[in-house]
Amino acid sequence: MAALLPAEWIKNWEKGGKNEFVQLCRALSENKSHDSMVFRDIQQALYELAYHVVRGNLKHDQASNVLGDVIEFREDMPSILADVFCILDIETSCLEEKSKRDHFTQLVLACLYLVSDTVLKERLDPETLESLGLIKQSQQFNQKSVKIKTKLFYKQQKFNLLREENEGYAKLIAELGQDLSGNITSDLILENIKSLIGCFNLDPNRVLDIILEVYECRPEYDDFFVPLIESYMYMCEPQTLCHILGFKFKFYQDPSGETPSSLYRVAAVLLQHNLIDLEDLYVHLLPGDNTILEEHKREIMEAKQIVRKLTMVVLSSEKTEEKEKEKEKEEEKTEKPPDNQKLGLLEALLKIGDWQHAQSIMDQMPPFYATSHKSIAIALCQLVHVTIEPLYRRVGVPKGAKGSPISSLPNKRAPKQADSFEDLRKEVFNMLCYLGPHLSHDPILFAKVVRLGKAFMKEFQSDGSKQEDKDKMELLFSCLLSITDQVLLPSLSLMDCNACMSEELWGMFKTFPYQYRYRLYGQWKNETYNSHPLLVKVKAQTIDRAKYIMKRLTKENVKPSGRQIGKLSHSNPTILFDYILSQIQKYDNLITPVVDSLKYLTSLNYDVLAYCIIEALANPEKERMKHDDTTISSWLQSLASFCGAVFRKYPIELAGLLQYVANQLKAGKSFDLLILKEVVQKMAGIEITEEMTMEQLEAMTGGEQLKAEGGYFGQIRNTKKSSQRLKDALLDHDLALPLCLLMAQQRNGVIFQEGGEKHLKLVGKLYDQCHDTLVQFGGFLASNLSTEDYIKRVPSIDVLCNEFHTPHDAAFFLSRPMYAHHISSKYDELKKAEKGNKQQHKVHKYITACELVMAPVHEAVISLHLPKVWDDISPQFYATFWSLTMYDLAVPHSSYDREVNKLKVQMKAIDDNQEMPPNKKKKEKERCTALQDKLLEEEKKQLEHVQRVLQRLKLEKDNWLLAKSTKNETITKFLQLCIFPRCIFSAIDAVYCAHFVELVHQQKTPNFSTLLCYDRVFSDIIYTVASCTENEASRYGRFLCCMLETVTRWHSDRVIYEKECGNYPGFLTILRATGFDGGNKADQLDYENFRHVVHKWHYKLTKASVHCLETGEYTHIRNILIVLTKILPWYPKVLNLGQALERRVHKICQEEKEKRPDLYALAMGYSGQLKSRKPFMIPENEFHHKDPPARNAVPATVQNGPGGAGMPASLTVNTVRLEEGATEETDKLKEKSQGVVKVINKAVNAAPKVTTSNGNSASNSKIIKEKDEKEKSGKEKDKEKKDKTPTATPEMKALGKDGKEKPKEERANKDDKAREIKEKTPKSDKEKEKVKKEEKASKEEKSKPVITIIESKSAAEKEREKEPSRERDVAKEMKSKENAKGGEKVPVAGSLKSPVPRSEASESEREQKRRKIDTHSSPSHSSTVKDNLNELKDSSAKHYINHTTPTLSKSKEREVEKKDLDKSRERSREREKKDEKDRKDRKRDHSNNEREVPQDSTKRRKEENGTTGSSKHSKSESPSDSPRLNEKEKEKNKSKSSGKEKGDSVKAEKMEKSSSGSKKESRHDKEKTEKKEKRDSTGGKEEKKHHKSSDKHR
Repeated sequence: MAALLPAEWIKNWEKGGKNEFVQLCRALSENKSHDSMVFRDIQQALYELAYHVVRGNLKHDQASNVLGDVIEFREDMPSILADVFCILDIETSCLEEKSKRDHFTQLVLACLYLVSDTVLKERLDPETLESLGLIKQSQQFNQKSVKIKTKLFYKQQKFNLLREENEGYAKLIAELGQDLSGNITSDLILENIKSLIGCFNLDPNRVLDIILEVYECRPEYDDFFVPLIESYMYMCEPQTLCHILGFKFKFYQDPSGETPSSLYRVAAVLLQHNLIDLEDLYVHLLPGDNTILEEHKREIMEAKQIVRKLTMVVLSSEKTEEKEKEKEKEEEKTEKPPDNQKLGLLEALLKIGDWQHAQSIMDQMPPFYATSHKSIAIALCQLVHVTIEPLYRRVGVPKGAKGSPISSLPNKRAPKQADSFEDLRKEVFNMLCYLGPHLSHDPILFAKVVRLGKAFMKEFQSDGSKQEDKDKMELLFSCLLSITDQVLLPSLSLMDCNACMSEELWGMFKTFPYQYRYRLYGQWKNETYNSHPLLVKVKAQTIDRAKYIMKRLTKENVKPSGRQIGKLSHSNPTILFDYILSQIQKYDNLITPVVDSLKYLTSLNYDVLAYCIIEALANPEKERMKHDDTTISSWLQSLASFCGAVFRKYPIELAGLLQYVANQLKAGKSFDLLILKEVVQKMAGIEITEEMTMEQLEAMTGGEQLKAEGGYFGQIRNTKKSSQRLKDALLDHDLALPLCLLMAQQRNGVIFQEGGEKHLKLVGKLYDQCHDTLVQFGGFLASNLSTEDYIKRVPSIDVLCNEFHTPHDAAFFLSRPMYAHHISSKYDELKKAEKGNKQQHKVHKYITACELVMAPVHEAVISLHLPKVWDDISPQFYATFWSLTMYDLAVPHSSYDREVNKLKVQMKAIDDNQEMPPNKKKKEKERCTALQDKLLEEEKKQLEHVQRVLQRLKLEKDNWLLAKSTKNETITKFLQLCIFPRCIFSAIDAVYCAHFVELVHQQKTPNFSTLLCYDRVFSDIIYTVASCTENEASRYGRFLCCMLETVTRWHSDRVIYEKECGNYPGFLTILRATGFDGGNKADQLDYENFRHVVHKWHYKLTKASVHCLETGEYTHIRNILIVLTKILPWYPKVLNLGQALERRVHKICQEEKEKRPDLYALAMGYSGQLKSRKPFMIPENEFHHKDPPARNAVPATVQNGPGGAGMPASLTVNTVRLEEGATEETDKLKEKSQGVVKVINKAVNAAPKVTTSNGNSASNSKIIKEKDEKEKSGKEKDKEKKDKTPTATPEMKALGKDGKEKPKEERANKDDKAREIKEKTPKSDKEKEKVKKEEKASKEEKSKPVITIIESKSAAEKEREKEPSRERDVAKEMKSKENAKGGEKVPVAGSLKSPVPRSEASESEREQKRRKIDTHSSPSHSSTVKDNLNELKDSSAKHYINHTTPTLSKSKEREVEKKDLDKSRERSREREKKDEKDRKDRKRDHSNNEREVPQDSTKRRKEENGTTGSSKHSKSESPSDSPRLNEKEKEKNKSKSSGKEKGDSVKAEKMEKSSSGSKKESRHDKEKTEKKEKRDSTGGKEEKKHHKSSDKHR
């Protein structure tokens, strides 16, 4: 501290120091601001002055003078001075310097006149006093003081009982116990008490004790006793009252004592009036705080032990011991614990409303320890009741309820009652927080608090208050949420199944947004139960009980179990549902009983259930995939299924679940779409399934009523309410469009982002799930949203695609309902505007409406693709295709009839039902009639609509296809941008695409080549199939099925063909640049040629199918099996193709049985169905058959396969081009993987092999044809469908082509090859040969044309070398089986080689021409040819194999001899053949003059019909066939005779070998060499063939 007396003052004391000091003291004395500070400063000033004297700086008389002046400034100045002397006395007595001590005594002596002796005697040391002469002897002084102290403190001062008089106490009690109701006041009584004390010598403390005793007995006189005690206390020391009370409490602290409540109350009142301090009294109360803390910890431990016991599995022997121990423990517990006086006082405080003191007691204890005692909880509840009363009466009482009013507390110091929500926050919420879960003791208060919360939320949600008020309300709202979390929900858990409270709470909860509710449930479930021992026990008991119920839950006892679940759920829904859901995830058969048993839940419980489901779904610890990583986990599937069922059956809010799915999609996770799919399916009745029957699909193309009746598996009658709820949830939370867009975007996300490391099968599943859910969800929105809602939410197509990056198919899918509505509303407007009623007026208006609505769409779609696209197809055509649906194209009359008939049958059944009461009968009949009328009305409406649409298309069609490049390019664009994306979008879209193609054809659309379109669809299916997911494959199969249906219809009957295709521009075979002019008849594809083309398509489908089945790739095999199953009604129609398929599928069944059970199941299913179709298959020569005159007339074209049989060159070019695109790709594939080459070989093997068996059927062709037509109605249709299907891959096409070219070479070189092969073949071949020998023997007996067999040998052997041994074995088995069946069949295969008769010259010319054409037509020419050649080789080889083996197997020598013999025979025959062939060729050239058919086309025809054509010819013995056979034979003979040819054949063989050895070897080289060989050999070969075949037939 800074010195107050500067040294200058002391030096210049007389001059100015003295005055300065006086001034300072005066200033300090007058300063009244801070008493303690001033006091300290004065002390310091006086001390410093005295100290200067002690040090000798100032004389003592100077100091005493100035002190004399200062002493008057304050009353307590002498006392301050005495204190200063006291301090200096102690300091100087310690110093050794005597002078300082002397100075000090002189100063004190000088100042004696300022301070009284008594004060100095109190403060100074006895020795100092003696030296000052204030006392005589210090020793005596000490003795005297000891005596006085003893007398004061130790000598009993109290009056002895002998001196007190009992009468005084009697009078005192009478005084205090008199009737106080008059005008007696406490002051009056106090005077009397004083008199009694004085008169009867009473002890004042005992008097106070008696006053307290009387007060205890007369608690109602607070107003009298409190002032009395207060006044009495002025006469006592303040601690006395506290000591007396403490003494009273001590008295009851022995174990048997029980503190009376009256004592607690008196203490509480005295505390409330601040007559005693809580801290002073608290120390007198037991038990101590440590004891309380330990007890609390023990309770928690016990609770945990109980939980452990409940979760432990106890064996029966242990159970008895456990029970005994528990009994002992309970007995120990029954010994009553000593009274807890702190809690007793607390209760009393609460009862009188002293919240402040009560709160401070509770703060000293563990949380909720005090309120866990029921009496205290009830007392606190009562206090809350009182506090909220006025507010509750004003806003909380429900309408019509009276309620019993609660009177306020009598004392004025109780908390202020709440009149507003703000008061509620300040006072009541705090009290409730101390109550915590123990509000459960007072359900009425619980209800009141909840109702107040409800009233607050009403006010909170009504807008229009000022900003300040809003802030206050926000604060209040957060407080309300805290109270709900900490008090209301925990209290509900402790209530005993009180459903009313649960409903009451829901009344408040439903005003919260779901985010807040779910947050509260989360806290409740995961945190609240751990916060309190009681709740820990409750949780364990709930789980135990839940286990008990769930173990016994079955379909039969749903009702009783449901009631138990309901009871349990009222209090602890989170725990119960958590357990139930965990069980459902393990056992999905629990779903139905659980859903049924949840009908006794309250609304709150349903909401909690929704939260628990979401929490279970979002569980990060659970794997969403099974261990094999190929399927979605069963727990997720079970939960999704449960979701759908439970949300449909009960009114649960959906927003949270939908938002969860949306959030998962945003995060790029599509697993949870399963939930949305289930929910929409169950709630709206909209199913997405690939298992729809054709009848259902047909019904789905009608109006809403027909869809509901015939389109779905389940009944949709009772989904009205649930679908409304789903719709509301989507609209209220703006989730409809976001979910659609997210799903549309996620489809590709599944593959490119989410797919990553996942198994292909799973990625496909997820993709399908995403796509199906999108289709299902979009369908739901379209049918349930009002059109205004829909239009308001869906943006225009360009925005969808360009801004939201929605794939085009999905974008149009979402926009389609919008266009339909726009058009219909525009149409209605126009109709109202003009009242013209004629049909054409209506149509005109409809077209106008369409133009108005679609014009902006045409503009918008231009931005979706590159400008180049619009050179071939117009935006109008694109938009029209994407905006129409099946509803617009055709009326499903049969479906309407079917449903109407069903209703009629129903009505008849109702009439016949005797047991039904009449009124119910009437009702049911009315319902059926109404439904029938609705359906008929709907059918009529749709019919009118379809007519209008067709009218519109008729007008539009001329502007559809611009074909600025080529028709081929136009078809490509059409398939690429329209058909393919849409045909795999949904089952109905698949049907729509097929219908649309047919419609475009029927409308005679300019620049649209129907032939090209169908050819492209059937020719290249490998790539399409391989790139599909499972469901897409199914839809693609449906599309092919519908396409095949049309083709089969045309194929089945010449009349139909002429009517529907004959004169149509789609079947023009010359593609002129100009528009069509009705077409020259010669330019049209005639019926027979069309049948050849169809056969080609079937063949290509077979080839593609076999290829896919051979790959061993999971997706290829699965998808092709799905597609084949779908197209079964129309394909395979041709017996040999069917057999080829059957063999491959059988092989798959064997191979996959152990490896991939799902493929095995698919293959077995298809195999069974295929077998059942076998009786309806027909031999190839009945499928497409040409009479001899026709041959002569249009020779080259008749059997042209690949390019479009029998079309003039220009068309062929295009078709070739189509095929080549695909073949090129195939080649690339082949080069990449050797496996594929094998596959092709196999494929080739399979197809031709098949042929062998059908040769014999030629003669029956007519009969079968008739049969076909008859059976068309039922089974035959299916057959035709089969036929249609074989859309071959490019390779197949190629095969077709080659099938004919190769045989020539191979025949020529057969002998040499046979020899070589013998040397080279492994043992397996020899075994094969044995089998073949036997076959041969049988063949020789049965059929004449044995020669063919021999020829076929060499090719067969070649083929065998090509194949790896495994395939060989398989082939061998199959062959042996077939051959064993009948010898007749065998020759057919052999003859396959020589499909069509031709002269050598024409053959080579054709070859060259074709090559030219191919090269011009497309860059991929070379690859096509390669394919063709290889495949040809394979196919012919296979046929040869069939027939060759027998001879080979015996011995090499025999074979050699035979060959020599054959050669000589053949030479002679060949000469004859040559002559015959020349004659034929002349004729043929004649007929072809007018047509521009390259001889090449013949070849193609052959290739196409590779298998079929040849088999026909070989078998047929009619004159018409023989020429061809002869030609073939000639060729064969020739090939043997000419050495040059032999050399070529060897080359060919080598090539084949090399192809098997290194499959990657480029096909291009092979092709070239083969072509050369062909050129060399054709001339001679053909002649020989003629000879040979004619000989044979002779």
